Amino acid sequence: MVKHQPLQVYERQLCLSCLTGIYGCRWKRYQRSHDDTTKWEFLWSLILFFTFSLLLVWFYFWWEAHNDYNEFNWFLYNRSGEWIDGTVPILATTAAGFTYIAFLMILALCHIAVGQQLNLHWLHKIGVSTALLTTAIGFISVNQTWGEEWAVLPISLQATGPFLHLGALVAVTALAWLVAGQVARSEKTMFQVVVLLLYLSVLLGLYMAPLSITSPCIMDHANLTPRPDVIGHQGAPMLAPENTILSFQRALQMNVSGLEADVAISLDGVPFLMRDRTLRRTTDVEKVFPDRQLDDASSFNWTDLHSLNAGQWFLKEDPFWTVQSMAQREVMLVGNQSVCSLEQLLRLATLHNHTVVFDLRRPPHGHPCYHSWINDTLGVILLSGIPQHLVRPTGDRGQVRQVAPGLQQMSVEKLPPQVLHQQGISRLLLRYSQASPDDIRWFSRSNVSVTLYTVNEPWLFSVLWCSGVSSVSSEAPNILRKVPYPIWLIPDEYCLIWVAADLISFTVVIGIFVFQKWRLSGMHSYNPEQIMLSAAVRRSSRDLNIMKEKLIFSGQPQ
Repeated sequence: MVKHQPLQVYERQLCLSCLTGIYGCRWKRYQRSHDDTTKWEFLWSLILFFTFSLLLVWFYFWWEAHNDYNEFNWFLYNRSGEWIDGTVPILATTAAGFTYIAFLMILALCHIAVGQQLNLHWLHKIGVSTALLTTAIGFISVNQTWGEEWAVLPISLQATGPFLHLGALVAVTALAWLVAGQVARSEKTMFQVVVLLLYLSVLLGLYMAPLSITSPCIMDHANLTPRPDVIGHQGAPMLAPENTILSFQRALQMNVSGLEADVAISLDGVPFLMRDRTLRRTTDVEKVFPDRQLDDASSFNWTDLHSLNAGQWFLKEDPFWTVQSMAQREVMLVGNQSVCSLEQLLRLATLHNHTVVFDLRRPPHGHPCYHSWINDTLGVILLSGIPQHLVRPTGDRGQVRQVAPGLQQMSVEKLPPQVLHQQGISRLLLRYSQASPDDIRWFSRSNVSVTLYTVNEPWLFSVLWCSGVSSVSSEAPNILRKVPYPIWLIPDEYCLIWVAADLISFTVVIGIFVFQKWRLSGMHSYNPEQIMLSAAVRRSSRDLNIMKEKLIFSGQPQ
């Protein structure tokens, strides 16, 4: 055992050199110190911790916002006029920044664990400052341009809250080892009291955190409502170009209960399906009508619209990263799609006895159908032969009721149930962030059916399922088809799990503090190296370094 001691000492010194070298570029022994961290370096440690926390929230936000990536890209398209997947650079830089800052945090904690003085290198300080600044700019930009998306955070916590609480409890309990070591090593009573109070405050907050967790997923299995119906928003746009007949056919293959589309009206009065104001993104109008590529889609007659290709853009842009998995025959089908008319959609829905939900967009002023757009659309619906109870428009309710009273009108405004009943409306179409679980239950008790859009992720579908929603509109029916049961359904015994976890954590923390106190007691001794180095702090750097080297190597075991 004795002859291996030099090797063990060397390995320990090597680990310390890597630790302090990477963090503060202090690779040599004389550069390391067990002195207390200076106030300046302590401030940088706080900045590092704050940056890590901010990046953690930013990373979590973009992870949970995956449900709305297509909405974000469409928003960028409306701003720039070019279709790009703007989430890729954001996710790449977020992952790189978070990994870097998390690595520095781990190094800082290791410094504390071995009692080394914190001394962040100036290059790392620049890196931390850059990460903090860019993340802050990111928060401000999202808040100003996509502020409604922040609602995804509290909704996601309804699903992940119980699990994040247990994970945070484990992490803070593990930190007891470092806190107990710092308290045991320190000879300053004030420092010990402040550290203990801060740690115990955080620990107590975590112990009581479940009191603020309200999740519809914490329920008895017997109280679970039937699976919500899934409506194919623009068909199945992950599998085929949006608002094309192929997209709706693929949605029907995914067992959707209804189809949803955006309806515009052509120059000659033919209702057709188009989400954008122009045809640039989803057709080859730049090639066929280069001088009219920025014109409103409603300014084209149906003959011109039907001549455009509405599938090649999907193969080129691959908006959902699904093209590579397609068979050659499917690629050919996708590439040959054309603009779909409302009549085609209604015939398909009639054939399969499925509901049709659509939002009718009024043509611009001066359009021949500017005043007759609703009547023109209703005329197509009545002539199609589809049962009126299968059609759910969201347009002018008064005019629709006069022409086709059998249509099941939907409101996109969150009005009280009694007001909706007075207007003859029994269905709501809202964004998923506009209705809380209490709202959904309230409308359900009042016989108002709620459809929430756009729901693409299994976790969000599960939360809304547990909330009791009757149906959801989705761009990913192929994904939701694989969710036959909520992925997170926590039994009522969660309270017992919470109390048990708190008791175990408290016991472990007490044990760690007792053990650390016993382990480090009696280990405080005079350290000649530190005394002499501190006393020589005012000497020239060259003399000081030489003295440190001599002092260190003179103490090496023989």
